[in-house]
Amino acid sequence: MPSQDELFDAVDALLEEEPQLPPPEERARLRETAGITQARLAATLKTSTQTVKNWENGRSEPKPPRLEAYQRLLKGWAAKYPAHAAPAAPAVAPQPEAPQTFTRVPTVEQDEAEPDIGVAVKAAPERPARPAAPPATSSRRPAAKKAAKPAVDPRFPHGPLAVLDGDGSAYAVGGVVLDCPATTVPELVEWTLRESGLGAPKLNRYGKDSDPLIVLTAAAAVKLGLPERLEGHEQRRSLRLPEDHPVVKQVAKAKWQLTQRGFGPWARIYRKAQGRERQCVQLAVLSWDALDERSWPGVAEMEPADIARVLGVYATRVITPRGSTAVSGLELMTALRPPTKAVRDQETGNWVSGYNAGSLGTEPMDPAPPEATPEHPVVVNSGWTGGFLNEEAYQWVRSVNTLSDEECTLPYAVGLDLNTAFLAAAARLVVGLSAPDHFVGPTFNPKIPGSWLADLSHIDLDPRLPSPFTPDGSRPTGPAWYQTHTLAYAQELGYDVHPIEAYLRRETGAYLDPWHDRLKNAYVDTLADMGVTKDLDDAAFLAAMEQHKQNDPALAAVLSAIKATVKGGVGKLRERPQGKSYKEGETWPALARPTWRPDIRAAVISKARVNMHRKLNNMVKMTGLYPLAVLSDCVVYPSPAETSPLGFLPYAASGKPQPGGFRLGPTPGLAKLEGVQSMLWAVDLMEKGLNPARHIKGGDAVLDEGE
Repeated sequence: MPSQDELFDAVDALLEEEPQLPPPEERARLRETAGITQARLAATLKTSTQTVKNWENGRSEPKPPRLEAYQRLLKGWAAKYPAHAAPAAPAVAPQPEAPQTFTRVPTVEQDEAEPDIGVAVKAAPERPARPAAPPATSSRRPAAKKAAKPAVDPRFPHGPLAVLDGDGSAYAVGGVVLDCPATTVPELVEWTLRESGLGAPKLNRYGKDSDPLIVLTAAAAVKLGLPERLEGHEQRRSLRLPEDHPVVKQVAKAKWQLTQRGFGPWARIYRKAQGRERQCVQLAVLSWDALDERSWPGVAEMEPADIARVLGVYATRVITPRGSTAVSGLELMTALRPPTKAVRDQETGNWVSGYNAGSLGTEPMDPAPPEATPEHPVVVNSGWTGGFLNEEAYQWVRSVNTLSDEECTLPYAVGLDLNTAFLAAAARLVVGLSAPDHFVGPTFNPKIPGSWLADLSHIDLDPRLPSPFTPDGSRPTGPAWYQTHTLAYAQELGYDVHPIEAYLRRETGAYLDPWHDRLKNAYVDTLADMGVTKDLDDAAFLAAMEQHKQNDPALAAVLSAIKATVKGGVGKLRERPQGKSYKEGETWPALARPTWRPDIRAAVISKARVNMHRKLNNMVKMTGLYPLAVLSDCVVYPSPAETSPLGFLPYAASGKPQPGGFRLGPTPGLAKLEGVQSMLWAVDLMEKGLNPARHIKGGDAVLDEGE
């Protein structure tokens, strides 16, 4: 190991000490601008070329004494070769009384002119403005592309996780079996961090690496001193070991800490980070129901190697599990859009933590009163009585009185299910990133995300279709709060929209884009591995879907978890208080998250419901068929002949599906067969006020409605 003096001498002409390293991409820029190769830099700092590559792609960080030398070198280069970018404009607090423009985080299709919302005559109190984003080298980002298969990170040669059995065998991904000698939980944590080679690289250059996950079988849990099962709690979320349990005491004695949720089915054990290295291990206890059967069907009963395969595929394509699929869905949003990044302080020249443009930031944000829930402090403390957004998924059954004799004599009722409808709705969805401002009498603008009070009761639509403006499909009876997409659809149908008031957000962006892209790829790639590919014609697609789950139960479980991640993640954006002791007006833990954003949830569901109605409307124009019922992303149609949707879906003369209606296929937003029953069965349920879409799958199945 070279001495620090030797290293300083090698670069002394260029160096001056700096307290923190710049971000990886800036390190590479400085070196390339200076005309120095990675190999030459490695030779100067007495290390390997691969190590320098790792520093410049964010996979690892230098340690003393190289850290100080590298800091000095980079600062010297920065003084010689400053980045050519204009300084960031100072942040200006929004002025609700005279809005002129709304800003959007630059996207692929950035508007040339910002929208104008009209004149407002009443404004909410000013709120602190979000810090201005640092300058970027380009105002446009490249279009999202399907990610290439990631290379194995040399820091994590054994993948993101392992399943530990009672004999000390730790089953990792790819069939690798590690020998774990640990007999206590602290020993297991030390082994995981020091010897296992487990973990996963960050999903965004400004983010953090995923902590390694150890899944404990029942036998492993008992060997480590844990009870095989946790009993005596009414709510699953309250399951945890008591603080006086010997294992909890062992953890504390070894100077490790547990998060506030304690030692439960998903336990995080950590110490304060040393420098840039996190010291944290995630544990999941199978016999404590860590893997919910609804999201991970059959996984808890699999052999350890098979469990490792299922969770490993999910971790590689989505994220290393950190709790329920709902928790993982929410964590994925933050992992892909980290709230902060390193920025250079203009006064001191030091690198400090700054706001990452396009993210939700680090601080929680109060919703507008109509976006909140009735028990929220914003509502209770203000005495709000002005109503709430009711943007929910469809639960609609057509009145039997509207059925024609011809419809009643058709033989079959066929259910179509849209693939991950909420995920499809999240694509290119512009949402608010800043706090809401209040306006009275604004001009409606479909480009501005927010909540609008408007009266749509004058719109009279065909009763054989659900109203697009209410979850139960009934006609609005007076003024109500709507999300932007709902009002924009009223305009699309040809009706004037005149909002009474609105809560709108000045800073906007497609926050969910990377979340959508990653989950879409995960869903499509997993289906393809199960034999359901994009190149199949409709008949072959239906045949493949009929048997895809039997082909590989492990991948079927991954697919189920991906779908649960989508719906659960959206649901978590408006997580309600839990527990019988909660009282209205009190805060609850979820409100402390920047991702508690009921307005974003409303935007996703509003767009999904509008997308559904648009297809229903187009189906009438193309086929003359009206639905019998809709439940979330499932619709039931009377079928004239066949026991499959091929008998009534619209096709062109060429045989290709007609755009605008329901189309079969494996990608989000396209449809698959949900089930087939007799028309008499469907009408009987409708007469009883029951929803055929809820049971069309057979076996008295109930659809997952999103939360």
